[in-house]
Amino acid sequence: MGDQPVIATNDDASECKRGAVQLGYWTDNYISYFVKHTERRAPEINRGYFARIKSVDSFVQKFISRAGSTAQIVNFGAGFDTLYWRLKDEGVVIANYTELDFPTVTSKKCYVIKRNKPLLDRIYEQDGEVFFSPVDLHSGNYHCLGVDLRNIAQLKDKLNQAQIKFDRPTLFIAECVLVYIESECVNRLLAWISSSFESGFFVNYEMCNINDTFGDIMLGNLKARGCSLAGISQCKNLDTQKGRFVNNGWAGAKAWDMVQVYHSIDATERHRIEKIEFLDERELLVQLFQHYCICVGWLGQDFADFDID
Repeated sequence: MGDQPVIATNDDASECKRGAVQLGYWTDNYISYFVKHTERRAPEINRGYFARIKSVDSFVQKFISRAGSTAQIVNFGAGFDTLYWRLKDEGVVIANYTELDFPTVTSKKCYVIKRNKPLLDRIYEQDGEVFFSPVDLHSGNYHCLGVDLRNIAQLKDKLNQAQIKFDRPTLFIAECVLVYIESECVNRLLAWISSSFESGFFVNYEMCNINDTFGDIMLGNLKARGCSLAGISQCKNLDTQKGRFVNNGWAGAKAWDMVQVYHSIDATERHRIEKIEFLDERELLVQLFQHYCICVGWLGQDFADFDID
C-alpha cells in the first residue's frame, strides 16, 4: 500500500474545499479545475476548512507584507492547493512560489494546469515561458515539483532547480503533511531548513491534543483508510508541536488550537459564514477545533512578532 493512502488525502481535502467554496465560505476561482465532483460535507467540516484557509492565508499576507517582492513561498505537500493563483488575482508579486508533493500528485497537477487555459495563462503572465516534464513544471516564479520530502538530498536538488535563494526570506507551509512523515525525517527536514536559510517562517496546520477519546476516533478513522500517521508522536499537544521547531535550530515557535484561531478571525466574517449552514452540534465543532492547531516557527527575528490576530 505504501504512500498511496496518504496521497489519497489530497483528493479528499480538495473535494472538501470545493464543497465549502460552492456554499460560499470563501472565494476560490480555481479549485473547480482540479476537483470536478464533490459530496456535501457536515457543517463542522466546512467550518473547519474555513478556519484553516483563513488562518493560513492570514499568515501568508503578514509574511508578504513584511518581506515584500523578495519573498519566497515553499508549499510542502501542496496537492491541488490554489494559493498561487489566488495571490495572482490579488496582484501580489513575490520572487518565487514552489510547490512540492509526491510525483504522482504533481503529475496530475501539471496535467490539469496544461489542459486549462485560465490556470496556464496566470503562469504565463510572469515571463511567457512554461516548461513541463512528466512530474515537474517550471516557469518564471512558479514551480510544481515531484519529490519525496523524506529525501533531503533530493529536496535540495529540487529547490535548486526551482532557483530558490537561501538568503531570501522564505515562507514554508505544511497542511496536514508532517504527521504522515516519520518524526526523525521531519526533524532532519526542519534542521536542514534552519541551517540552510537565513530568514524564514513556517506555518504548520496539523492535529494536536490527540490523547483522548475524540483523538482516538480521529486516528482510528485515518488508520482505517491505511494512513500510518508516522509522525503522530509530535501531535501530542501544543508543546510537542512547538518543541519540534526549537529542538531543530529554529529561533522560536508559537502554537494555538483552532478554537483560539477561529475566534481570532474577524467577527463579521465569522458571523457571515455561521449563517451559511445551521450547526446542530456546536459541541462537536469545539471538539474538532480542539484537536487541530496552527504552529509557527521562525528563523532570525524578522517574523517573531507574528500572531493569529
